[in-house]
Amino acid sequence: MTEPKPLWRRMLRWLGIVLAVLVLLVLSGLLLADHLTPKAMGAPSHVLPVQPAQTVIDRELARLQADHPDQSGVAFLADGLDAYAARAVITAHAGRSLDLQYYIWHDDLIGHLMVRALHQAAERGVRVRLLLDDMNAQDKDALLMALDEHPNIEIRLYNPFRNRAGLWRLVEMVQRFFSVNHRMHNKAWIADGRVAIVGGRNIGEEYFSARSDVNFRDLDLLVAGHAVDQANRIFDEYWNSETAVPIAALAFHTPAQLRLLVRESEHEAKLDAAQPYLRRVQQSQSARSYYRDAVDLHWSPNVEIVSDPAMKHRRDDPSNWLVTRLVSDMQATRHKALLISPYFVPGEEGTDGMAAMVKRGALVGVVTNSLAANDVAAVHGGYMHYRAPLLRSGVNLYELKAHGHGDRGGLFGSSGASLHTKAFLLDDRRGFVGSFNLDPRSAYLNTEMGVLFDDAVLGAQLRAEYLRLADPAQSYWVTLDAQDRVRWLDRAAQPPVLLDREPDTSFWLRASARAISWLPLESQL
Repeated sequence: MTEPKPLWRRMLRWLGIVLAVLVLLVLSGLLLADHLTPKAMGAPSHVLPVQPAQTVIDRELARLQADHPDQSGVAFLADGLDAYAARAVITAHAGRSLDLQYYIWHDDLIGHLMVRALHQAAERGVRVRLLLDDMNAQDKDALLMALDEHPNIEIRLYNPFRNRAGLWRLVEMVQRFFSVNHRMHNKAWIADGRVAIVGGRNIGEEYFSARSDVNFRDLDLLVAGHAVDQANRIFDEYWNSETAVPIAALAFHTPAQLRLLVRESEHEAKLDAAQPYLRRVQQSQSARSYYRDAVDLHWSPNVEIVSDPAMKHRRDDPSNWLVTRLVSDMQATRHKALLISPYFVPGEEGTDGMAAMVKRGALVGVVTNSLAANDVAAVHGGYMHYRAPLLRSGVNLYELKAHGHGDRGGLFGSSGASLHTKAFLLDDRRGFVGSFNLDPRSAYLNTEMGVLFDDAVLGAQLRAEYLRLADPAQSYWVTLDAQDRVRWLDRAAQPPVLLDREPDTSFWLRASARAISWLPLESQL
């Protein structure tokens, strides 16, 4: 009789089989990735031509652009209520088209209120095109399918999964491991092809100060006029690219689902939590001219809306990637660079670049999240390695506190704060606000977009936002002690307190971040 094999040998055999299957799946994905993904099946469509006076937006913007030919009007939207109201008002004013692209659209109060606004616009005859990244859309199929049922609304998903749920979705994720790693991080809301909101906010409660437990400090720019043509071209490129697939080709939907969604969103609009947002919209709409009175538009000839190419992950030439443009701008800094990035992993090249700016005599400052404020511990693990080298080179580092002193942190107060603004200001006038984090994922894996400007007035507004975030009430000043160890100065305490460990964190959170920092994950952060 044959003696049974030892348990460890049987386990080793099964482990080898599992690894072989995984390798086979990944190799097949590398060879066949383009054939495994759904092909674009939607009919090409393009931005509808602007008209002199067809819509409310046309009539207002035509007058303003006549006073500012070849210029763009820009308004900062730092407050969550204002950022919500701006989207709601331009949606209510739209009479021709709404083109939106987002990385995340949450199935929550804010997400439903904005779905309600889009449905109301579609009911008026407005054409709505909504492009969402599929990585965060998998559990939103019912919501999205219901909305897509409307004849004036079409939804497409960027780089989608053919398998919408279950084990087969996991198998597809393994097989397409490299291709699914490329996501669309862009954020844009364009009304009638004349006004756009571009910046860092996704669609969800935490981005608009509607959560009591967390508040994302974020920033969008409302742009009207000349530069919006660039936003239109960017949206059309993404919408008509091979990687944008109609959700109707991926999932099933019915008219009954749309009716249920409308009833639910109407009910949520009556909840107490929705009233501050609806009141702010009403106040904005009551202004005599929204684009002249309700928002503080500053007009400038030096404003661009820029983006990565839609098919960035299939292009080997990075010369037209956004990172190339932004790095070039930073390298031209002469006397000051103020950077805001929630996920900050500069790498050796970025660290050397900032050190070179300091050596040339420039002041360089960075505001990022502390470990307690960071919602992705892995990113903080990647950032930890660069703190000491940056500080030794003369870079000023500030880390946002999870609990701001003297700051309610949003409409309802907040027990936690997290930085989500992505921006930089060079030499007090050249600036960027958008979706681009200063990390490898934004540089090489995701597609990103934002607004570039060269204007002293806009520069002063962005500098004020940087200084607000770097203020002692909001951030720790990171420094080195006499033994070259990283320390955190709480300048708001009286007297100021020098902390010798990551502030407001538990031992397990610090240990987790440190352990993650040892893993070879930086290229994915």
